[in-house]
Amino acid sequence: MTGFDALLAEVRACRACGEKLPLGPRPVLQLSPTARILIASQAPGTKVHASGIPFSDPSGERLRQWMGVSPAQFYDATAIAIVPMGLCYPGRAKSGDAPPRPECAPLWRERLLSSLPDLRLTLLVGSHAQNHALGPGALTDRVRNFAACLPAGRFPLPHPSWRSALWTRKHPWFEQDVLPALRLAIRRAWPEGGWSGQTRDDHQSAVR
Repeated sequence: MTGFDALLAEVRACRACGEKLPLGPRPVLQLSPTARILIASQAPGTKVHASGIPFSDPSGERLRQWMGVSPAQFYDATAIAIVPMGLCYPGRAKSGDAPPRPECAPLWRERLLSSLPDLRLTLLVGSHAQNHALGPGALTDRVRNFAACLPAGRFPLPHPSWRSALWTRKHPWFEQDVLPALRLAIRRAWPEGGWSGQTRDDHQSAVR
């Protein structure tokens, strides 16, 4: 077993905050040492907890549309890593899912990210990932000013939950300006991604 395989097995066996998780521990992530793109997200929801597959829910469909990638591309672990701030479903709060468990990122995140030497782009999906990487700040301002993060290989995005539909209607610049730049950044980070089969019309329909 390689050091990477041992780390992944250790993470999947984690029970550090199991007694505080309403559905019990089930770490969900996607990882390979060759990954070029990291999706730094929030925490699994109930559907993802049940399936054990990251973003196997409507939020994942929306995120794939934003990225302009197919499910096969999205789940290509050799190219795209998915490491949420909390690896297990944290339960419910008054207005939705609870925040990621605070124990998780300090315990695992540095070790997991250090196993990804070929990263070229990190998508900071939602305020929890952004605050961890960038410090406190306003999500909308960060997404609008995404270009300021690109030199460091970071791209801030809203969380693709059902609430984002209302948010995108209030901020039409997201689809007009941010999504085309996001897709370009992804293609530059992963030029081997098989993009030649996707036409301009496919790209534009995904933006809409």
